[in-house]
Amino acid sequence: MGAALCLALVFAVERLVRASTFMEAQETAENTLRQTVYALEGHLRRYEVLPALLARQVEVRSFLATPPGSAGIEQMNLWLKHTNRVIESSDLYLIAPDGTTLAASNFDQSDSFVGQNFTYRPYFTTAIAGGSGQFFGLGTTSGVRGYYFASPVRDWAGRIVGVVALKIGVDDLETGWLASTHHTLVTDPDGIVFMATDPVWRYRGLLPLTPDRIARTKTSRRYADTPLYPLGQRESADNGRSLVTLAGSDGIAREYLAVNREMPGAGWTVRVLFDTGPIRAQVRLAVAAFALLLGIGLSLGWALWQRRARLAERIALQARAQAELERQVAERTADLRHANDELHRMQADMIQAGKLAALGRMSAALSHEINQPLAAARNYADSAALLIERGDLPRASDNIAQILSLIDRMATIARHLRNVARKPNEPLKTLSLHDAVTDALQVAETRLRASNVEVRNKLPKDLPMVLGGPVRLQQVIVNLLSNAADAMDSTGGEVELAAASDGDTVTLTVRDHGPGVAPAIVDRIFDPFFTTKTVGSGLGLGLSISYNIVKDFGGDLRVANHPDGGAVFSVILQAAKALQPAAQ
Repeated sequence: MGAALCLALVFAVERLVRASTFMEAQETAENTLRQTVYALEGHLRRYEVLPALLARQVEVRSFLATPPGSAGIEQMNLWLKHTNRVIESSDLYLIAPDGTTLAASNFDQSDSFVGQNFTYRPYFTTAIAGGSGQFFGLGTTSGVRGYYFASPVRDWAGRIVGVVALKIGVDDLETGWLASTHHTLVTDPDGIVFMATDPVWRYRGLLPLTPDRIARTKTSRRYADTPLYPLGQRESADNGRSLVTLAGSDGIAREYLAVNREMPGAGWTVRVLFDTGPIRAQVRLAVAAFALLLGIGLSLGWALWQRRARLAERIALQARAQAELERQVAERTADLRHANDELHRMQADMIQAGKLAALGRMSAALSHEINQPLAAARNYADSAALLIERGDLPRASDNIAQILSLIDRMATIARHLRNVARKPNEPLKTLSLHDAVTDALQVAETRLRASNVEVRNKLPKDLPMVLGGPVRLQQVIVNLLSNAADAMDSTGGEVELAAASDGDTVTLTVRDHGPGVAPAIVDRIFDPFFTTKTVGSGLGLGLSISYNIVKDFGGDLRVANHPDGGAVFSVILQAAKALQPAAQ
């Protein structure tokens, strides 16, 4: 009976540990997936508007409206080559309405697009029909994977006279995933893998390769003449979690915890795979440790019971040996104390191991945000050393300035992560909104002056007190002022501060005179790590931190566009009824 009870207890602990460990792995996988999708979307957004801008260039419109002779084509080829190098794309080319490429940035290469006909490419057919074309595929000329953007070119009468197309490579993005401990793969709308950390998975179908899917792929020549095969995965589920078994380049089939997310704009599906081998090994180790502790505990209990039984028997039967019996009891007690000390030491070791594991998880989370600036700083340092050797001190000084900027960025990351980790459930106090705004304006004064921003403070004098934490509320206002300055692109302007009371709430508004907030990002503007700034200009944590602070105060943070232009951020706070303890 006792053995069955112990066995049932071990099985129960195994299920509990397995559920907890897999849940933690699921959360880690989903966070990794979210960051990967954000990076891919950001890379595509960087280029998606460029073809439309290039289509408005006078040089492009004139070239396609009235095709010049060989001298004009050569001049356009050079212009495209220079522009392609400036925007850091893979290829840039102009296509006539009949699908023939007239000029290209790679005109002087063996795999030049000049003279090639691309009527079979969906990005061309969409653009020549007046839309914005996007398409992923394997280059039929170069054999290089890339994402294509295309836009129609119109003459001065509004007629479509050709298409400007831009190609960006994806190899660098894929190479960046190789340093991770997990696997990443991306599939097209037909379920065919075209990006993967394991090369053997590329150009294989996660979905069945039906005749319709194969026909669509061949029509668009998405993968040129590359043969397609099924991926051969086995799928299963564990308490609602998706498990996939795949064979990698080494031919060994492994089980993975899989999470996926759609990218509707590109038509892609991104999947992140975590090897369940280490997860299951961790579960086995935890269960083994519990079984060991349980065995030690039962052994100590049994030994203690045996010793007490023998002691009672000896007291009853050997009254004359009382002294010897007491000596034996003392010896047994010393043994028991020693065993208990060993047990406490083992428990302390396990606690320390747990702390080290937590430290490892935190380090892994920070590495994603720190490694990129570190790598960039190393590259700039190497370049500066070479420039100094060559005597090019101005360019070396620029590289050192870039290194200092990256160091500031890493310091900003640490400061933001510290702010994110602040305890949210702290008591609030009654405070003056006037004082909080005054303090925030003093803190942000240097930042605003540097951006040529003038603040108009329209707060009325009779505002009621509000509930919040003075330091954290000041942080929210400073973040909103800095965000307003960024919105006006450092060209200067005016920021208006106003406030109004409405019964149980007091609303503080911060209005800038920038371009406003695009409707497509209104629902995501308060998400962590979401930013519309250029790479390296911000982490996307300021508005997220501010939103959570105001929520902690029992209020709300909202954004809208002003009818006369610019964005309006509204901080809604509770009006104070009585004095509350301070919350910093």
